[in-house]
Amino acid sequence: MERIIDLNSLLTAIIVSITILVLMLILFAVWRFGAARNPVPSNITHNTLLEVLWTVTPAVILLIIAVPSFRLLYYMDRTPEAEMTLKVTSHQWYWSYEYPDQGGLAFDSFIVPDGELKPGQPRLLAVDRPAVLPVGTTIRVVVTSSDVLHGFAVPALGVKIDTVPGRLNEAWIRIDKPGLYYGQCSELCGIGHAFMPIGIKAVPRDEFTAWATRMGSKARVPSRHSPRPG
Repeated sequence: MERIIDLNSLLTAIIVSITILVLMLILFAVWRFGAARNPVPSNITHNTLLEVLWTVTPAVILLIIAVPSFRLLYYMDRTPEAEMTLKVTSHQWYWSYEYPDQGGLAFDSFIVPDGELKPGQPRLLAVDRPAVLPVGTTIRVVVTSSDVLHGFAVPALGVKIDTVPGRLNEAWIRIDKPGLYYGQCSELCGIGHAFMPIGIKAVPRDEFTAWATRMGSKARVPSRHSPRPG
C-alpha cells in the first residue's frame, strides 16, 4: 500500500503540472493572439518543431508513468519469500480462514449483528472472529470461493483480489504495525453482499505464536454466528 500511495503521489504531481502548463498556455494564447493584438490572423498552418514537441512530450510523460506502474504491478503480483500462508475461502456470506503452517487451524468469520455490537466496534465492519496475523512477516494469501464470485479487499493493506470458485488466486501482505484492519467483499455476490466484512488483527510475532498454539488443538473452531443474508 505504501508503494501504491507513492505512485498516486507521482501521478497527482504530473496531473497538476500538466493542468497548470495547459492553463498558462491558454491564457498566453488569449492574451497574445486576441483580436485586439492580431486583427489579421496568421496564415501559418504547419510548424514542424511545434508538432514534434506536442507529439514527443506526451510520449515521454506516458513513459515516465509506465515505468513505475509496471514495476508496481510486478511487485504486487510476485510473492516474495513467504514466511507463512493464509488460505481464505469465501462463502455466501462469510469468510473461512485456514492456517496450513499452524497445524491446519481453521475457523469461520461472520459479521457482528447490530444488536451485538460492543462500544468501539464499527457497524458493518466488525466481525466475531478476525484473522490473526503476525506483524513484520511476509504472508502468502491464497484465496478461493465455495459458491460464487467474491472479492477479498482490505484497502489499508493494498489487497484486492477476486475469489473464484474452483480456482486459487494468490496475493501477499506484510503488516508493519499492530492493529485492526477492516475490509469488505468487493464483488456483488448476492443479497448478503454488504454483510460479509473482513477483519484482520495484526499482533506481534510472540503473541501470534501463543494464539496459534492455544487454538491449534482444534481442527475447526466453531462460530457462534450462523450464515445469514443480512
